[in-house]
Amino acid sequence: MTNRTIDELAANLTALPRPTLMQAPGTDPSFAEFRPEGHGMPSFFMWTLGCQMNQSDSEEMAGQLLAAGCARASSMDTADLVVINTCAVREHAEAKVIGRQGVLAELKRARPGMRVVLTGCGVRESERDGLARRFKAVDMFLRPDEEPELGRRLGLVSAQAPIGLRTIATAATTVVGGRPVSAADRLAGARVSALAEGRVARSSSISAWLPIVYGCDKTCTYCIVPFSRGPERSRPFDDIVAEAASIASDGYKELTLLGQNVNSYGHDLAAETRFAHIETERSAGRRLDLHSRPDLAELLRAIDGIRDSDGRPAIPRLRFITSHPWDLSDRLIEAMASCESVVEHLHLPIQSGDDEMLQRMGRQYSVAHYKERLARIREAVPGIAVSTDVIVGFCGETEKQFQATMASLDSIGYDTVFTASYSPRPGTPALRLADDVAPEVKRRRLNELLSRQEKIGLERNRAWLDHDVEVLVDQVTPARRSLAPLSEAEAFDDGRSDRVGDAAMGEGSVALAGRTRHNKLVHFTGDATLVGHSVRIHIDHAGPFALRGRLVDSTGEPDVLA
Repeated sequence: MTNRTIDELAANLTALPRPTLMQAPGTDPSFAEFRPEGHGMPSFFMWTLGCQMNQSDSEEMAGQLLAAGCARASSMDTADLVVINTCAVREHAEAKVIGRQGVLAELKRARPGMRVVLTGCGVRESERDGLARRFKAVDMFLRPDEEPELGRRLGLVSAQAPIGLRTIATAATTVVGGRPVSAADRLAGARVSALAEGRVARSSSISAWLPIVYGCDKTCTYCIVPFSRGPERSRPFDDIVAEAASIASDGYKELTLLGQNVNSYGHDLAAETRFAHIETERSAGRRLDLHSRPDLAELLRAIDGIRDSDGRPAIPRLRFITSHPWDLSDRLIEAMASCESVVEHLHLPIQSGDDEMLQRMGRQYSVAHYKERLARIREAVPGIAVSTDVIVGFCGETEKQFQATMASLDSIGYDTVFTASYSPRPGTPALRLADDVAPEVKRRRLNELLSRQEKIGLERNRAWLDHDVEVLVDQVTPARRSLAPLSEAEAFDDGRSDRVGDAAMGEGSVALAGRTRHNKLVHFTGDATLVGHSVRIHIDHAGPFALRGRLVDSTGEPDVLA
């Protein structure tokens, strides 16, 4: 696909099929007399846990509520409506929500009329009847595919609302493994309507999320996502490129393409002659007919091809998450290597370093296959940073199998590892297996793995010492008032141990943070106006979780470093 300017793309977007929509009432002054009084609409607080897809979903729900005339509340304590978008993949997130039920019940007693909505992967059709017993303070439960109906179900959509908001089709279910589960078929259309009506309240003006495929077709026995989000459904290729062009025209510096398995994109779309050049096969897992269907590689090239008037990528940084080893094709690797805007970072979960454990987990690839794919991409993209997910203590894991995972950390050399000890999740196939690794053994293995990865991460980060890096500044951070050691969890969370201390702050400076193209967190000091810009930082300190440096140069446009 040839490069195109934003203006050329914008001119072409009018040819794409779109529903006939009324302008959102918040964007046209002529609707003001029909709007309900502001004090009559509830204020809302959005509490989001879990993955980036949940964060993107929350942006759409917040946009609905804002379009209906609601206002954001500063905290849960002051909100008339609390929307909890939760995660059920990890027990910790669900435990947080259960732990807040007492507080929410107290708030509801003190504020009659307050309502609580629970959505996200914690809401599954097959378990809907039992949710009220577990979450006693919740008034309404919405599956992930029902989230576009939030405003209508709450009765917040008036006759003057945009047509699309009033006429959202009721979500449907399908059957997976004999159980009713979400059907994501309508989410692509709901996204188009939300965008057309300005009902996506993006949480950042610097980095944007863009969902490209919903649901999951994989077989991981420990995971609830296929039963909570339903089978994979890809968005139409042109809709995604159109949204990316809009994001570019709005001046975003970074775009992340999202999917539970983002590199599975396109296999469920119809074959088209314009994609006849796509001839590829899966290298693991179930075989699929992928010929003449758009894939993630084609999307990367199309979005990279959106250029500004100087011929540079209109969106300087393009990321995607989360990838599955089944679908890390040579085409995708070639696109990552050749597209200027695609960053030098890949998140590729391994979960275990032992083949028998991988089969028990339903991952359907071998450690050798995983390492072959990783070697291929490291050859194509020298210096690429790689992060991963690991589960310790899964059903039947022996000490030898755990040590195989530790050996994989040593041989692969990850930049970042996100870890969890296995906890049984209701509704998953793994419930048929014995959870036979003792809790104390899980804790010990988790701590051993974190300790090993801390050393590996430090070694990887030290390679950046005395180098200049391009940092996209995205936040002002509190400076560390003390250099006292932090807990391992605190340090791992955001690299706080590597933040700038008060003593290093110059007059008129604040503590800033941002990320490199390799997704390295960098702390430094500078003027607060640098947020949203790319700067050149010289790295003079490396910790296991973050880097620290000093400002060398900054421009209003992203630097391209030699």
